[in-house]
Amino acid sequence: MSVSIFYAILVTSLATFLSRFLGAVSSQGIKETSKLFKWFNCLAYATLAALIARTIIFPVGVLIDASYLSRITVVILSLIVFFVSKQNYVYPTVFSALCMAAIANYF
Repeated sequence: MSVSIFYAILVTSLATFLSRFLGAVSSQGIKETSKLFKWFNCLAYATLAALIARTIIFPVGVLIDASYLSRITVVILSLIVFFVSKQNYVYPTVFSALCMAAIANYF
């Protein structure tokens, strides 16, 4: 059992670091103002928006028990915290977890 876990960690680590290495090597020729860079940036934001929407609309696991109203409330409050904290990612992430836990336990 432990050997298979070691192989799984090794293979996933190699895949992760290989893709990062290839990204770093290939990024040398891409300018931040190029259309290709902007396209990848838009693609990343669209993927993130789709994942957030999927989590709100079709939750998995413990979030199934939470109502739509509570999930949407947490997202809106987290967005407010995001903009108030000058677009810091740590504060809204911690806030959303604490807020969802509070709403699920007390309301």
